Amino acid sequence: MSESTHHTIRRAAARPRGWCCSFSGVPDSPEHRALPSSAGVGAQKLPPPKSPLAPSFNSSPSSKLAGLIDPRRILSPGRVSPIDSEGSPAVAVGESEDEALPRDQPAPAAGAAPFVAVREDEEEGGGGLDLRLSLRGRDGRCVVMELDSAVLRQSSAFFAGMVPDASGSGSGEGAGGKRIEVDGVDNLEAFKEAVELMFEPDAMRWLSSAGVSRAIAVLEVSSSIMFDKGIESCLKYIEAVPWNENEEEKLKHLFARCTFDESVCKDVLARLQQQYRSSSEDLTVQLVESVTSGTNNGARKELQSLVTGLLSKSSVYHKDLSGLNKGSLYQICRTCLSSLVELFVEDSRPVEGAGQSMTVSGSSKPMIERISKQTENLNWLFDILVNNDMAEDFVELWAKQEELIRMHEQASPMFRYELSRISASVFTALGKGRIQCPSDTRSQLFHGWFRPMLMDFGWLQRCSKGLDVRILEENLGQALLTLPLQHQQSLFEEWFRCFALRGTECPNLSRAFQVWWRRSFVRASVDVRR
Repeated sequence: MSESTHHTIRRAAARPRGWCCSFSGVPDSPEHRALPSSAGVGAQKLPPPKSPLAPSFNSSPSSKLAGLIDPRRILSPGRVSPIDSEGSPAVAVGESEDEALPRDQPAPAAGAAPFVAVREDEEEGGGGLDLRLSLRGRDGRCVVMELDSAVLRQSSAFFAGMVPDASGSGSGEGAGGKRIEVDGVDNLEAFKEAVELMFEPDAMRWLSSAGVSRAIAVLEVSSSIMFDKGIESCLKYIEAVPWNENEEEKLKHLFARCTFDESVCKDVLARLQQQYRSSSEDLTVQLVESVTSGTNNGARKELQSLVTGLLSKSSVYHKDLSGLNKGSLYQICRTCLSSLVELFVEDSRPVEGAGQSMTVSGSSKPMIERISKQTENLNWLFDILVNNDMAEDFVELWAKQEELIRMHEQASPMFRYELSRISASVFTALGKGRIQCPSDTRSQLFHGWFRPMLMDFGWLQRCSKGLDVRILEENLGQALLTLPLQHQQSLFEEWFRCFALRGTECPNLSRAFQVWWRRSFVRASVDVRR
């Protein structure tokens, strides 16, 4: 190897690093002659620890191959450049996309247990690189790493039993020429990086440049090879940085498969799961109450959209209705209705001075703004109930607001039309068939709120606030057609008179009127003739 090449593989002062080589197979060379089959394998197969990456070899079907491994599987994969004995690196890595092992030995099938082969070679290692570690993935890719066996033995309890202690060897040969092969590795890149992490002087810096996803993969391998320092470094890094949802799911799956010491993983677990679970129902009620009592209009609308998305049945965050307490939601509805009634009562009091009709005593907010806030709250709550199939009781609750219906006639049009905004939402949901209520409830709703709707339709057109009056007209007619024919007749007659006087200031129910007429008279006359 040239002097310039030697320069690129050394690291001064720090623990030395290694060289890289690529190979695609075992070349024909005097140094790599296959051992005769009569000599036996000469390889001791040691079971890797039970782990997500390396299940027990002895309990695996692969253990039946114990005496059948080709000796060439554990020989040097090819000629490589010599290593400078002076300042020799602690790690050397070679990779190949092709199979580095003989082609007559197929790669383990996916799902088969990894296994380990250990062999003493006649060659002696040079410098600090006294161990060759071969990793082979299930896809046939192979990585060869030349390592300092002392570091590997001290870092990993998994490898400690396979690598003899050079200082304790009586022959003085040390660990030179030792070969270890790990076959059937699921995540080859992560396994290689976990071994390299053993030789990193600053593990946190390496993990910071690698990122969370790679750190999770290295954490899994570190757990399988009992690399305690790697586990601690990975968990420390992962706990200190943000995760995306995909990385969070990977962590949850990893913690479900692996067991870590509580002292090192407690901070990560505290981010993954609640230590003391609180009731989701109670939290939902608190969120909804906070929105309905908010005083900042912009923030309230933003939070309404946020909570609606979280509670929607189609939301990825909401799997069932366990987080929604129907009784608590209706209690909030009743509170908003009570506030609305109080506001109309205050507005109906005699006016003592100019401006009193616009501003309530003791409040800096105009009356119209306070009424609008409560109607928006009720419409928002109604949408949540409709989206979660809980709105039938709201129709009955709104139909029975006799005091509000009575005060509607006396209130200023600029206030009272807000009530019809709630009625518009209820009529639209009925017309679309999203709510199934008894006939008596529907009849009571139209009896109380149909006339106010006719009176306020002009204001709803001018101050729609997101309401589509064309959709309202269509669904108001469809909802009316669900009533008994006798009730339909009285309501359509009232609409006909109003429309004749007010025109476009009244909803256009002509199509629904034609359907009612045909059902009531044309078909009825045909049936009589028959």
